[in-house]
Amino acid sequence: MRLTEAGRVDALLPPEIARKAEEIGAAKTRLDAVTLFALAVLGGAFIGLGGMFATSVLAGVSGPSGPVRALGGLVFALGLVLVVVGGAELFTGNNLMVMAWASGKVRLAEMLRAWGIVYCGNLVGAVGTALLVVLAGQPMLAGGAAAEAAVRIAAAKTALPVGQAFFLGILCNVLVCLAVWLSYGARGTADKILAILLPVSAFVTAGFEHSVANMYFIPLAMMLRELAPATLLEDPAVAAAAAQIGFAGFLRNLAAVTAGNIVGGGGLVGAVYWFVYLRRSR
Repeated sequence: MRLTEAGRVDALLPPEIARKAEEIGAAKTRLDAVTLFALAVLGGAFIGLGGMFATSVLAGVSGPSGPVRALGGLVFALGLVLVVVGGAELFTGNNLMVMAWASGKVRLAEMLRAWGIVYCGNLVGAVGTALLVVLAGQPMLAGGAAAEAAVRIAAAKTALPVGQAFFLGILCNVLVCLAVWLSYGARGTADKILAILLPVSAFVTAGFEHSVANMYFIPLAMMLRELAPATLLEDPAVAAAAAQIGFAGFLRNLAAVTAGNIVGGGGLVGAVYWFVYLRRSR
């Protein structure tokens, strides 16, 4: 933090944010595996809660797609707010660890170890949250509109061509990592929340692809197809959408989106900011 001429505490400047991101990235690699995994499970669960909030709010909503998507993005931001403010580990945000690696503060093996542990933990947390949501019957409330929305969302994701999913993943994590970057510059909780809202709302509104969110949405739809009351599939359109969601499609989508997320967050945000602000300090 710094003091303005008026004597008030102000947000960090971009060069200061870069140094903070570098330090945070290095610190994450020093966490023991159990702690890192537990925080990652929380991160996946928090993103799942954001997804649940979004499908609940959008259930049965009609109107122009832009404003409807923007509403979904605004409430989905709950997930990243919980991660950043509540304290958890998220694979996509951790792609900024590239900055610590580029500065020589961590080894490549250490960074990849942290990424792998967090990715697995996020998967457990997101899928576990999806299971809890289904067992609670939450998507079937209000006539099952949330369940129908969840099935349609997952069907659209698994139908994406691999190349398109990859590039949508790039764009998504540019915005997610920018949200995390901005939160590093914030001085308080309210500032962090405000910094996160618009970038996350933008990626959801634009239809970009987030690997951890997909760890929630696609398994949720697969579970609903198997465990929800038969009334969910009485609508032919919903039944057709549910039929095209499969495990192979889930893995294909996840692989492409994950690769895109790494390029977008690690390359187009982390590496670029490292080059601008930190390359001379190495």
